[in-house]
Amino acid sequence: MTWIHWALLSAFFAGLTAVLAKAGTDKIPADLATAIRTTVVLVFAWAVALLTSRPFEFASLPRRTWWLLGASGLATGLSWLCYFRALKLGEASRVAPVDKLGVVFAILLAALLLRERLTVQHLIGGLLITAGAVVIAWKR
Repeated sequence: MTWIHWALLSAFFAGLTAVLAKAGTDKIPADLATAIRTTVVLVFAWAVALLTSRPFEFASLPRRTWWLLGASGLATGLSWLCYFRALKLGEASRVAPVDKLGVVFAILLAALLLRERLTVQHLIGGLLITAGAVVIAWKR
């Protein structure tokens, strides 16, 4: 499978996540729902990593790798807390598309921080994603 296959599977599971999370936050606080989901993700991720990766020593990982992955984990946690709060308060069919504005932020941050080249495709695609999120989220 190529990156596009994995990306489409990711998008499908992200969509499924929104619907299941919205239903799961029905009778509990959003922060508790986030904690439950995060625990499941933690166990699942470690199981997959241990089953599919070769053994290595954690001490051999560069300090920069630890810092960057740790910061990424904090960003993920903050994203999930905000996402579950939004789902608790709003409709999944409106929250999920706004959440996908993360793609636009990723394009901009990749250009600024990683020095990735911004192309006309990035600009047009980013504008279309933004327009789509606004159209879907807009309530008359």
